[in-house]
Amino acid sequence: MITHVVLYKLKDNTAENRQKAVDNFLSMRGKIPALLSVEAGCDFLASERSFDVALVCRFESREKLDEYKEHPVHQPVKKYMHGVVERSHSVDFED
Repeated sequence: MITHVVLYKLKDNTAENRQKAVDNFLSMRGKIPALLSVEAGCDFLASERSFDVALVCRFESREKLDEYKEHPVHQPVKKYMHGVVERSHSVDFED
């Protein structure tokens, strides 16, 4: 099993923008066969270490993660995030 985690710091960190990012991520549910699950949420602590939005996706294999990256449903979500993100960090691990 592959878990893909991405943390996002938004350029304009308003509640509306955080929720729009989450809604974009969740819009992929059930539309990408390789994507077993997708979770997304907004940070509520707002500490110095905090990022604004988190994305957690699960895949059966590394190959399925690669399929997800190229899937047409993922492309507009990725494009949107590239426009609103100041920086991001990710980790992909196998369990």
